[in-house]
Amino acid sequence: MTEIEVSGDRKLIYNSPAMQRVIDDVKLFAPSDMPVVITGSNGTGKENIARLLHCNSKRKNEPFVAINCAAISPNLIESELFGHEKGAFTGATSQHPGKFEQAG
Repeated sequence: MTEIEVSGDRKLIYNSPAMQRVIDDVKLFAPSDMPVVITGSNGTGKENIARLLHCNSKRKNEPFVAINCAAISPNLIESELFGHEKGAFTGATSQHPGKFEQAG
């Protein structure tokens, strides 16, 4: 078994060559500014890999904002990601910063 610190008290424990390749890719891409898309089935640790990538990147001192896009209604995804201003639509009673703005 291999253990790697993800962030703070979070650790990722794995025991497979496939996961080692993922960790190697994280180490390769973390220092770059390249966009990274992480895909996988539910429960496979995508958010932990994203945190590991973030904590080893130039942006490690910026906020990490996790988004489960599948849990957001298609009608609300734009507002959640980009935010909205008060009165922009029915029910927008205050300004709401989007996830991109929150992430810095």
